[in-house]
Parts: sequence; structure tokens; C-alpha cells
Amino acid sequence: MSTPRSRRSPLPLIAATAALLLPLAACSSSSGSGASGDAQRLRVVMAFPPAQAMSPYGDDAVTLSRLAVIEGLTSLDKNGTAKPALAASWKQDNPTTWTFTLRDAVFQDGAKVDADAVVRSLTAASKASPLPRVLSDTTLKATDAGARTVRIVTEEADPLLPQRLANPSLTILSAGAYKNGKVNPAGHASGPFTLTGVKGAVSATLERNADYWGGKAKAPGVDVTFAADGTARANALRTKTVDIAEYVPIAQASLLGDSYVHEFPSARTNGLSLNTAHGVFADPAMRAAAREGIDSKALADGVYEGRADTAQGLLGPGIPWAAEKRATPGGRSPAASRAEVARTKEITLATYTNRPELPEVATLVQQQLEKRGFTVKQVVRDYAQMEADALAGKYDAFIQARNTLLDTADPVSYLASDFTCDGSFNISQLCDEQVDAAVGRAASLTGTDARHNAEMTAEAAVLVADALVPLVHERFIQGYDDARVEGVALDPMERTLITADTHVG
Repeated sequence: MSTPRSRRSPLPLIAATAALLLPLAACSSSSGSGASGDAQRLRVVMAFPPAQAMSPYGDDAVTLSRLAVIEGLTSLDKNGTAKPALAASWKQDNPTTWTFTLRDAVFQDGAKVDADAVVRSLTAASKASPLPRVLSDTTLKATDAGARTVRIVTEEADPLLPQRLANPSLTILSAGAYKNGKVNPAGHASGPFTLTGVKGAVSATLERNADYWGGKAKAPGVDVTFAADGTARANALRTKTVDIAEYVPIAQASLLGDSYVHEFPSARTNGLSLNTAHGVFADPAMRAAAREGIDSKALADGVYEGRADTAQGLLGPGIPWAAEKRATPGGRSPAASRAEVARTKEITLATYTNRPELPEVATLVQQQLEKRGFTVKQVVRDYAQMEADALAGKYDAFIQARNTLLDTADPVSYLASDFTCDGSFNISQLCDEQVDAAVGRAASLTGTDARHNAEMTAEAAVLVADALVPLVHERFIQGYDDARVEGVALDPMERTLITADTHVG
């Protein structure tokens, strides 16, 4: 199986690298606030430039979280379990009411973290337009319940509220962040680093928050450059222009060498969504034939150069508890024969360019489906140009890389949005009462272990329906020299990168 040469070019892309080095040089010359001086400032290149002027209500919130600028009431451990952040503790008073006790902390502008700040921040998030995704399936109301105490009431029982409150879009900010109808987290958050400057989509500057409740950060500051070009990010790391490069492309990993490449399982599953409502794949036998035609190992070895895990189900190795609880899907439809498949009309296979491996995945999947007898036409465009058509069911098959831990760090929200009759992201157009019942049961359970068991039952129901054929489970690759840089967070949920412990040794 051949791999296009463009993915294996051994030479740096000079123009891309030069475009990156200029802003990095400007950043590294800025004055730092730490006693150790500029030499110990972290230099980081990130893949996604700010898209909403660092608003906490969109994807920029994740960037702020990964840079350790913002915090919520809770945070998450590696298993997705809620742990204390600005809330030192909490308890559930009844199915819809929770009480959170705040820790003694101050914001980066010196204001106290108190109940008023929490109520203000959560109320603002609930009124934001567009509404943050994490609040798309629930409503919450926060009220001051006394000294350093906040009561949060949801319209319906929400067992995942503590996990939900760890979402970056529900960050807690001081009153100074809210002016003239806009929200500006710069200098008004509570994390170990303070955002002090942003130059459009080019760069950002962070300084150490000397009053951080968790102790002073080890690095005096962080100079951030944004570069969408993955080869440019890898080249900046190779030339030591940066200390940390986010999301190193697979094609560059082998060129950097093992000491720079830190690979770990992610919560992303790359899957082939099949249109269960219209066209060829409305027939379960044709969906089964497509599933039988997919060779996950060929994709992992060929496109991902061995840096992906073969498909095990909807939930991969980035979710540590999933494998031991996985239920075998039983009662699947028998697959149509090759001759029967060959008599069907041409199918449209779509994917997007924003994740560099997906067009190559689509080419190999097309070959595998054609080998099974299908006639396939590809559509590959920018994701923004495709999402509406995908959700409307205009494609027969759609390849996507999906974060299965989504907004609450629990798969139940992913299962509900992607595979239930009323799901808001149901590209497969699936409406199956057994799937709905299984997902509903998982969503209703409060005990973590019981909910996880139910989620794997729901996974099996989706796989029985062949609504989605898992292709591979992605691994993330973060780049840094492990002989020099310490304390980088390798987070399968993509919410953490820099921490108070991250520093150049």
C-alpha cells in the first residue's frame, strides 16, 4: 500500500517555517516577569488560532484551558471523574439541586473568588449567543447560598453536573471580565498563567499568576504562537525555536525522532457514518457489507504509519475503562453478497480537509468499499462547507474524527447526540428504539460504574445497527524535547497541555 510522498517529505517547508519564526522571534524578545528571566519562559506553538477573540463561549475556551489561563468549579482526572478546582467540595441535595463550597482563592486582578462571581459567570454563559454546546441539553440556575457557597439547580436531574462544570466554556471570571456586552478573560481568570496580550491570530503572551491558589507556576511566562501548518510547527520544534509544539502531524513524527515525540491515546474515534434513513445504506444488509469491507489495520498501518489504534468499538483506548466493560454486539444483520452490492447505485463518500489524514483515509476506504462491490464517489471539502449537508443526510457515508468524550467528559452525551432519534449531531440519521432506550438508561444512572456499564450496552446497540463503522482510534502527538521540558500534560480529553508544573529544565 503506497503513501503519498507529500506526507513524507524529509525537507522543511522553508516558507512555512519562515512565516512561523518571525512572530516567534518577536515573542521571545518580550520581557518576562519571572525572576529567572526570559531564558526560562516557555515557547509554545499551537495549532488553532483564536477564532472568537478568546471568548470563553466557543472553541477558544479550549485554547485558554490548554494554556492554564482559565478554571471552572471542577476539573477532570484521566478517567473523566470530577475533582475540585475553584470548588473545594460539593454535594447533591436532591436529583436537581447541588451545593458547591468554594475554596479561598483570588482572580488574577485581585478580586475574590466568591459566590457572586460564580453566579455571574454561569448566568452569563447560560445567556450567551450562541449558547455553549455544553449547555445545549440542559439548563442550570446558580444562586448565592451563603459564605463561599453556591447552589445550582437544573431543570431535570443531571448526574453529570460536576463533570459538566469542568467544561472550559463554564469558566469562572471576575466582574472585570464583563463589560459592554463582551467577555474578556485577559487578566480576569484564576489559572496559574495570566493572559496579558493577544495579537490577532498570530501570537499571545502569558505571565505567571503570582497569587495562584495552587502555588506559583514554575515558568515565569509563556510566549505562544499560532500556526495552522503542521509542518511549520514540527520545523519550529526541530530548530529549537519553540519548546513545545502542539499536535505534531503523523508525517513529521518519524522525522523528529523519539525524544521529541510524545504519543498517547486520545478520545477520538475516526468512524464511517452510514446513512441509515436514505439511499443504499437504508438497507441493513448493505451497511453490514460496508462494515465487512473495512480493514482497520490497513488504515492504521498505511495512513497513520502505525500511530493509531485499530478499531475496537465506538470508544477507544483513550477511555481506559471501556475495554473491560465492552459488550459483544449480537444479532447483527447478515451482509449482502458482493453480487448484490454491485447492483446498487453509486454511493457518495464524504470527508473534510481540516484534519490532514482524513482525505487519505477516504481514499483507502473508497478502495476497500470498491473491493467489496460498491461504486464510490468522493466529496472532500472544508468542514464548514459540509456540516449542514452531513447533518441533513445528503451523503451516503461520512468519515469524521469524533471526540467521544465531548462536553461532559462522559460518552453518554456523545451517544445521545450522535445516535438517538432526537440527537443534534445524528449524521447517520439513526432512529432505533433499542438504541434510544439503551442511551436513555445510561443517561439516567447516577453511579459511575453502573452508567459506564450501560454506556457499553448502548455502544453495542449502535454497532448492531451498523450506524457507524469504527475505522481507527487516533493517538495525539505532542512535541517537546523530554531532556529539556518537564510537566507537559498529555490529556486524551484535549483540555490540558500547559500546567503550573510545566517548565524548561
